Amino acid sequence: MADEELAYATLGELGARFRRRELSPVELVRAQLARIEALDPSLRAFVTLTADQALADARAAEAALRRGAAGPLTGVPVAYKDLYATRGVRTTAGSALLADWVPDHDATCVARLARAGVVVLGKLITHEFAFGIQFPGHRFPPARNPWNLDHIPGGSSSGSGAALAAGLVAGSLGSDTGGSIRGPAALCGIVGLKPTYGRTSRAGVVTLSWTLDHTGPMARTVEDVALLLGALAGHDPADPASSRAPVADYTAGLGQPIRGLRIGVPRDYFHDGLDAEVARAFDEALAALRGLGAVVEGVEIPHIWDSWAFMAIMLAEAFAYHERDLRERPGLYGEVLREKMLAGALITASEYVQAQRLRARLADAMAAVLRRVDVLATPTTPAPAPTFATVLDPGFPFARSNMAPFNMSGLPALALPCGFSARGLPLSLQLAGRPFDEATVLRVGRAYEQATDWHRRRPPLTP
Repeated sequence: MADEELAYATLGELGARFRRRELSPVELVRAQLARIEALDPSLRAFVTLTADQALADARAAEAALRRGAAGPLTGVPVAYKDLYATRGVRTTAGSALLADWVPDHDATCVARLARAGVVVLGKLITHEFAFGIQFPGHRFPPARNPWNLDHIPGGSSSGSGAALAAGLVAGSLGSDTGGSIRGPAALCGIVGLKPTYGRTSRAGVVTLSWTLDHTGPMARTVEDVALLLGALAGHDPADPASSRAPVADYTAGLGQPIRGLRIGVPRDYFHDGLDAEVARAFDEALAALRGLGAVVEGVEIPHIWDSWAFMAIMLAEAFAYHERDLRERPGLYGEVLREKMLAGALITASEYVQAQRLRARLADAMAAVLRRVDVLATPTTPAPAPTFATVLDPGFPFARSNMAPFNMSGLPALALPCGFSARGLPLSLQLAGRPFDEATVLRVGRAYEQATDWHRRRPPLTP
């Protein structure tokens, strides 16, 4: 098994060790492959392991380091949520429908990280077609939460969250339609960023909902997420929603103090049905932010309950995307997912338009609040990770999502660890900001992270 310190090294630490010739990318890849072999049979994070490609990538990274042509991500080991098209490597979307699909192209985000010199270890399990829960009847077994294998790792970027928490990879990409980057980040005790809508390309990523889908980085520290975002961000003509907004240096301001920054705390909606341990950890996180000099104040977001329109938009768009296959090959969908997607056909054009109108009203209200404060802070999830047995109970009362409002508005939102439950399960803080102001969100997250040690804790793994 790989040395624990090496397995949990940050991207920045790995890059520095590579440049000092204290560690070679090939050496690291071999150690990571051994760790995956030992731990993944119980975690099930990987769908496809690309050991030969990883070693080839590592040798190329070593050559770049020798030439002095290495960037900050050269040689670091990553893996991709299995929605991202990877040329010559199967991309299943967690489904029987695409179980044998081998794309002839890379998703734009994959191509950009390849240019940055990363080493690709493989593809990570996603819930079927990125729907947010692993229903019975899925083609692939679900990933397990490294903190407790009886608990879910969140969805739909479940493999990404599990692999990062277990030290199997140093970075990953997820997708987020209603919380599918931030949910696994929260439940697995890592960091995940949903950037502003249009900030990172979705070209080559299997669609769930055109107007709600986001792509983004996942890692174990805020700085690592910022490094990955720097390589990913920028206009892509292959994505019609891609923005031409300037790309910032997302690491430049991470060390700046947050004294005087205004942090708004909306409690209506976000604290409805909140678990007591989550509430306590959140209040302690706010106290830590105050201790760093931030001005923390309560705010109200008018029309926040319009977030319920999320489901109508998502289901209608998912049905539109899958309609042909649902009609022609329904047996290749899990039974529960098929029923939910078919429900999208029952949403009328009028209902869809009204949902989008509510969405626009909500986005305007959130923008108005963010003219008065710099960042919004909420709990990421209302409770710690439930057990598999609980979520498979038909009577399980799924809470409304604290994350979906930021998909509806397209605002950047970051999830990062802020504590643990009495049973040792991670708890998470969500920070959101103005459009294309990921830099401020990351700055606040980094300041909080550096003032605490939650991100340094590791799950009790045994092979």
